[in-house]
Amino acid sequence: MAIDWQPVWLTLQLATLTTLILLLVGTPLAWWLSQTRCFCRDWVGAIVALPLVLPPTVLGFYLLLLLGPQGIIGGTMQDLGLDTLPFTFPGLVVGSVLYSLPFVVQPVRNAFEAMGRRPMEVAATLRAGPLDAFLSVALPLALPGFLTGAVLGFAHTVGEFGVVLMIGGNIPGETKVLSVAIYDHVETLEWSQAHWLAGGMLAFSFLVVAAMYRLERHMRRRDHEY
Repeated sequence: MAIDWQPVWLTLQLATLTTLILLLVGTPLAWWLSQTRCFCRDWVGAIVALPLVLPPTVLGFYLLLLLGPQGIIGGTMQDLGLDTLPFTFPGLVVGSVLYSLPFVVQPVRNAFEAMGRRPMEVAATLRAGPLDAFLSVALPLALPGFLTGAVLGFAHTVGEFGVVLMIGGNIPGETKVLSVAIYDHVETLEWSQAHWLAGGMLAFSFLVVAAMYRLERHMRRRDHEY
């Protein structure tokens, strides 16, 4: 029995790139949500959390319309002589970032809120600038939230199906990720290949959850010691 490893490597590439982008984009967003008193905070928080309750096919469908040749973004890209994003790897990245956004932003936001305002106030009294205080005080204190968010974002991207199928389709070597490959094997009654890939995802998911619980316990123990 031959296992096609290409979807596995493509999935790992997608999950890694998506997690890095989410950490870069999600950190300032989580900080703003945790610190601002703006009246629109709850609205922005609701938009960020929307993928938690929205069916992935719905998100994929509207992304397809938005990024397609007739969409606002897709049409603008075509006018500029650029390729549209649907059914490409960059399109998968866009869909994955939006769909996994709350899984990274929420743990980081919770970590920022848990530390309170006191550490930043103390840093300000020591004449630390806002950026310096954020990098040297807020980020180290929120490290458990970053680790949890990174693990959840990576694992959630690995397990995506509806969004990646809608926005990326099923192009071998380009957009055919692991979850879509399993679906293909089941559709064609290739049970052995489906078992191997699905079993691997099951083991991976278990290890991710176990590692996250162990990490949280270690962080709590460390905080108590200090």
